[in-house]
Amino acid sequence: MMFTQRLKILLTIFPLIHSPTWAEGLYTGQKILYINSYNDGYDWSDGITKGVKDTLKDTGVELKIIYLDTKGERSEEFKQAAGLKAKATIEEFQPKVVITSDDSAAKYVIMPYYKDVALPFVFCGINYDASVYGFPYKNVTGMIEVDLVSAMVKQLRHHAKGDRLGILSLDDFSERKLVDNIRKELDRPDATAVFVKTFDEWKQRFLSLQDEVDMLFFVNPKGITGWDTQLATEFAQQHTRIPTSALVAWMMPFTLLGLVKIPEEQGIYAAQMALKILDGSKPSDFPLVKNKEGKFHLNLKIAKQLGIAFPARILERAEVIQ
Repeated sequence: MMFTQRLKILLTIFPLIHSPTWAEGLYTGQKILYINSYNDGYDWSDGITKGVKDTLKDTGVELKIIYLDTKGERSEEFKQAAGLKAKATIEEFQPKVVITSDDSAAKYVIMPYYKDVALPFVFCGINYDASVYGFPYKNVTGMIEVDLVSAMVKQLRHHAKGDRLGILSLDDFSERKLVDNIRKELDRPDATAVFVKTFDEWKQRFLSLQDEVDMLFFVNPKGITGWDTQLATEFAQQHTRIPTSALVAWMMPFTLLGLVKIPEEQGIYAAQMALKILDGSKPSDFPLVKNKEGKFHLNLKIAKQLGIAFPARILERAEVIQ
């Protein structure tokens, strides 16, 4: 199958999601707590938060949001303390349902304090495998986050000189778990995984990987000490010699291709499930699901650097970075 035909398929299988309209004021007096594992201003979980807020808007729900702020170089003691603070907020706020996003909320809040209790939880943002936390519990359901990596590798391979795959990532619990699962998803235990803590390390390993692999995946670098997206963009535009791919939209300025997940999909789903639970359903009524929406992104500056030209009909349908 030709590249343009395969790309056309990709662009049609992943339509953008939307949030349904709920009856105004239907849930007045009901409380939902949303525990975000990271911080306000972190692009990915901001998208999840938007999905939650948009879905619950005008429903009458009293929504409270708290942030665990566990991204990056946080100690185990800090994370455990953040979990205890969240527990105290739950006890004070007395929500009817709790929504959580990403691993820390599962590991430091749900698993130690709320396994199989009466309070229902809906999670999202847990990468690939929720069984590490014992999910699902009778009071827990949600959406497992997966990356559209198989389709993306096919596109990278089309432009690569060989089959050697590299993965460059923040050295962090969630990202190490994600990289392990990407290798399993692709059945590529041979993929070269590099984990860094500082921006200088990231640049050094970016350069060395240009010679060590034929195509490169960037896993979320937010949390890398000294990270600067503008400098990373300039650096990549100067030094990219192999096709690269990212899994989130904000990384596209320094990446060739992206089949990007839509964070709002997860927030919308979690909020919808929370409303169904308020209607009387139980978490155990809903099996765990996986995200499936995505959008193709192309970076024309990186493409020019690599001597790649995309047909006009592809450019018209993709999200294009000039």
